[in-house]
Amino acid sequence: MQTILGRKLGMTQIFDELGNVVPVTVVQAGPCPVIQKKSVETDGYNAVQLGFDEVKEKALNKPRLGHLKKHGASAVVRKIHEVRVDDVSAVGDVVKVDAFEVGQLVDVQGTSKGKGTAGVMKRYNFGGGRASHGASLIHRMPASNGPVDPARTFKGKKRAGQMGNKTVTTQGLTVAAIDTERNLLLIRGAVPGAKGGLVVVKKSVKG
Repeated sequence: MQTILGRKLGMTQIFDELGNVVPVTVVQAGPCPVIQKKSVETDGYNAVQLGFDEVKEKALNKPRLGHLKKHGASAVVRKIHEVRVDDVSAVGDVVKVDAFEVGQLVDVQGTSKGKGTAGVMKRYNFGGGRASHGASLIHRMPASNGPVDPARTFKGKKRAGQMGNKTVTTQGLTVAAIDTERNLLLIRGAVPGAKGGLVVVKKSVKG
């Protein structure tokens, strides 16, 4: 199973065989203990629950602790992520970075940086109104919200509002290097989220 939880540590650069600079994102990936295995017979589908970010018991609430103890988890973890699989029996007790290979394409899912309430120029790259001749009163505001009939604003209209802080997936990134001793994945390019944010690295749907 080529899915693992990790924490974005930040960006750096490495050099390839030709001496070219390669920008990479360093991800502390796993090890992820398998908390629970679900099967078609008992749960209606095949899946496994992966754990990440080991903490002390006092850092978790009773429902989370009860779930971990019920399934005999080998570690007390803060994060749990469920992954659909075809064959539950093929998954071991722990998922590590050695499940991936250098040069492999991966998809990385994370939470984008929250930027608070933003206007339409910042949020959707609107051009804005005229800045001169005094007649314009909508320098940074959206213009028409729609036709007179049906006298309402259609759902999905681009307006000012919350920007960022959403689940984002970047597809087709390349694994540049793997450090199995320190459980590090070096992924070429940028991945979603801020430093210290939780990410999910999985085999790319693009091949």
